[in-house]
Amino acid sequence: MGYLDVTKLSKKKDRANYIHHLINDIKALDIMITQGMIEEEPIRVGAEQEFCLVNNQFSPSNNSLDVLETINDSHFTTEINNYNLEVNLDPVILKGKCFSLLHKQLKTLMQKAKTSANKHNTKIVLAGILPSIILENITLDKMTPMQRYEVLNEVIKDSRREDFNIHIKGVDELNLLHDSVMLEGCNTSFQMHLQVNPNNFVDTYNWSQAIAGPVLSVCTNSPLLFGKELWSETRIALFTQSIDTRANSYVLDENLSRVSFGTQWETGNITDIFKDNISRFRSFLTTTYIKDSVDMINTGEIPKLKALNLHNGTVYPWNRVCYGVFNNKPHLRIENRYIPSGPTLVDEMANMAFWVGVMMGKPKDYNNIHEIWDFNDVKSNFFNAARYGMAAQFYWDGKYISSHNLILDKLLPMAYKGLYKFGISPEDAKYYLKVIEDRVTFYNGSEWNVRSYRNLLKTYKRYEALQILTSQIYKKQQKGYPVSTWEVLNKNTSRIPKIKKTVKHIMNTDIFTVDKSDSIELVLNIMQWKGIHHLPVTNHAKKLEGVLSWKDVELYVDKKEKANISVNRLMKKDIITVDEHSLIKDAAKLMANNNISFLPVIRKSRLIGLITKNDL
Repeated sequence: MGYLDVTKLSKKKDRANYIHHLINDIKALDIMITQGMIEEEPIRVGAEQEFCLVNNQFSPSNNSLDVLETINDSHFTTEINNYNLEVNLDPVILKGKCFSLLHKQLKTLMQKAKTSANKHNTKIVLAGILPSIILENITLDKMTPMQRYEVLNEVIKDSRREDFNIHIKGVDELNLLHDSVMLEGCNTSFQMHLQVNPNNFVDTYNWSQAIAGPVLSVCTNSPLLFGKELWSETRIALFTQSIDTRANSYVLDENLSRVSFGTQWETGNITDIFKDNISRFRSFLTTTYIKDSVDMINTGEIPKLKALNLHNGTVYPWNRVCYGVFNNKPHLRIENRYIPSGPTLVDEMANMAFWVGVMMGKPKDYNNIHEIWDFNDVKSNFFNAARYGMAAQFYWDGKYISSHNLILDKLLPMAYKGLYKFGISPEDAKYYLKVIEDRVTFYNGSEWNVRSYRNLLKTYKRYEALQILTSQIYKKQQKGYPVSTWEVLNKNTSRIPKIKKTVKHIMNTDIFTVDKSDSIELVLNIMQWKGIHHLPVTNHAKKLEGVLSWKDVELYVDKKEKANISVNRLMKKDIITVDEHSLIKDAAKLMANNNISFLPVIRKSRLIGLITKNDL
């Protein structure tokens, strides 16, 4: 859990004091490593589960603090968006049925959250990106009202001095300018922690980088954002861009994004990784009551390295090095941040068993992998996995191999070996790794989402299709069967009962428009080519300036002067419009009262859709 009591580093004196403690924490860590104070064994594992809160319409429900108060359990904490929460599992020793134990605790805690959420007419959904999220869910008024998040947004915006430019291209393309870090809250993950022996930490960290691509490929679950089909794991692109402190004009510089896979292998010692982050990324937060870590060691106390952990919490590599204290013993661990939430608890625990197994089952041939493989091949593998999921090809051992073959022939046997090496029960190993094998044979979360969504679009408009998709994810999660067993939704999947039908459910978003300087000849041809009877008139900023109907232009069908008459002369400028969240019955009444058959749908004076009598 991150510190919640933070303030912005603004005064020169406060900054100097914080930097002093930060550097002192590095010295203290070096002392503890040199003196053998860092715990070597037993090896423990743990996890953090982020999840979404939705209402009965399966849209985000902005009541996380109310639900959290009802839960009343220190395992739970807030997230930046007011429709997300996180639960932290207790660490367990890597042996026996530890994955079943973690699974049981997670199930118990999530049932507690579910019971508490029900009291607020709220449901819980596990999804890397909730399909039903819309732009209205990422405005600042949806931020969890806590100082930590407000300060984080402020300092990142101050650093950028311009809006966030989000550009992700997959099957569809998303281009979006946004004014806050709230897009970061679209992402929910299942963060896995593995304690690592300090004596071989750097080599183990490099191995975690090497396997990241293939592991991610079978775990992807987030192909959709705002109805756009983007990357197989869109979180990777979205998180990188949504919390980038660099202005767009400086992205070509050598400076890294705070969310990064890295640029090279680690070749120094453990503290060099922290030193590199401190050197690259400026501190912008502080907190109260930071003790002198070196003095604490000298007096026999174990320091929590509060300043270092606070800085580390504002840097987000996909594999993050973490320092912690458990049972008054300091330890080091790797936090895997790239695995999405869901689709089910079983899937998540299978992801964990697979990752931990491959981490611990590394063959000796891969020792000092930084001397054998090129880092850029590993980085390319990671982003190929994020883009293409199970369809990715990986460069492994000097040749290309498909994700399917790599996982089935190399990584799954490696995972079994790693789990058995640490005394994991055969029952646990076989149960969870079989879930991974079945995903390779059938499909993973991203594939199910994409196939189901495409089918729903054959019957429903985009917004309703996304709500139905979310409702079906929720329904299937309640049964608990892994995603590889889910039947892909067909186009006749039924609507959500008793849902409030709004204009957004039926509006057309694939709109043809003209400019007021265009000719009526162009208008006539577009209407005839496309079989439409209405054309909105917009400017370069998509702001609505007028409308044309077939009745306005049909007199010019066979007249030569149509080429010289501009849209501006014939368009209607007194326009009746509707909001996307208006009820359909109200839109129908508006059409009837004004004797019109066409309504432009407006958001902040910009045209985003239209509805006609046929849609009604």
